Amino acid sequence: MTDKISLSDNAAKRITEILGKEPVGSMLRVAVDGGGCSGFQYSFDIVSERTADDLVLEKAGAVVLIDSVSQEYMPGAVIDFSDELIGAAFKINNPLATASCGCGTSFSI
Repeated sequence: MTDKISLSDNAAKRITEILGKEPVGSMLRVAVDGGGCSGFQYSFDIVSERTADDLVLEKAGAVVLIDSVSQEYMPGAVIDFSDELIGAAFKINNPLATASCGCGTSFSI
């Protein structure tokens, strides 16, 4: 297992599409917050500034920021985007998660 957090091609494509409709320099911030059905939940926000401790993932025009505290809860995670018949959503495949909720954004470790 690698501790590197990565971005799938599908996620990069969708993020590039989303950021293309935002002001120049916009980035997607992914964070882990306390709460949700299973104890922790992911949040996704569009921001225009990064901090010194951010991990910056860049792929195919997509820029994703993850703060240092959130990184501790996501080693080896893959940020993906799934576009299925039942709906389209970002999904984080996190090897640290021992359980997740049906909502897809909540997990426990």
